[in-house]
Amino acid sequence: MRKRGFGRDPELMIRMGFTMIMLALLYVAFMGLLFWAGIPWMFILIIAVGMSFFQYFMSDKLVMWSTGAREVTPQQEPRLHAMIERLAAMADMPKPKRIAVMDTHVPNAFATGRNPKNAVVAVTRGLMSRLSEAEVEAVLGHELSHVRNRDVMVMTWASIIVIMAGYVMQMMFWMSMFGGFGGGRSRDREGGGNAFMVIIAVYLGTILIYFLSQIVILALSRYREYAADRGGAILTGAPMQLASALQKIASDMYRIPERDLRQVEHANAFFIVNALKGDSIASLFSSHPPVEKRVERLRRIQMAMERGGR
Repeated sequence: MRKRGFGRDPELMIRMGFTMIMLALLYVAFMGLLFWAGIPWMFILIIAVGMSFFQYFMSDKLVMWSTGAREVTPQQEPRLHAMIERLAAMADMPKPKRIAVMDTHVPNAFATGRNPKNAVVAVTRGLMSRLSEAEVEAVLGHELSHVRNRDVMVMTWASIIVIMAGYVMQMMFWMSMFGGFGGGRSRDREGGGNAFMVIIAVYLGTILIYFLSQIVILALSRYREYAADRGGAILTGAPMQLASALQKIASDMYRIPERDLRQVEHANAFFIVNALKGDSIASLFSSHPPVEKRVERLRRIQMAMERGGR
């Protein structure tokens, strides 16, 4: 049976809306800062948009290249293809263009691509060997929800402000290296001093914007994970299978040698479960919510299903 909608979580929608408003305010503040300082903000915006376009259109190729994920045909992985094709049909969306497998025993999965027609869904050998078929299906439902929600597009465009701020920070760093701060040999010492203060203000303001933007974008990323969990759970009709899969992956992750995790950590933001170890500072700046909270939300969805509502 096709499921055109994955249902809505009002609380989650409000949180994501608030996050987007905060991000918009940071954009306004940053543009205002650049405009006040007389910096050509349009030039910087064009560079950032250009870099984002590159990231947007090349994300699938870059992630597959960096993770070593290998595209597999239906003849090579018939069960995986059949499972994804069936879930895609249930979600009323095209089957992802490429299905891939990573030859690593680190249990994980990811989806990327700029839209459903150009999506890639990849799983690791470790995930397929450790999880039951129902759990693998639950993980794939989560990944297809990311594709359907166009999370790559959302996160790419949300990240433009970080790219802009990073570019300005680099520009100012090189200016400081080559004596561009303040025009110390200027005939007008007062004018040079004012310019120095303006540049310092822009430098500090840009660092603050960069830091705050990262926090807001990470929060948005965590909310998108919750939304994908919900979408996958409703698609398969088995929230607790996804909960079980998340717990198994997270538990096994701590038994994987650090050396092996390092080989896949660059794709961490795409994975269904954080591949980085760390309980304190790292978790505060994680792109994924804690597994315990995700499991708790899935339990609530299960209870709502049993009551006959969503």
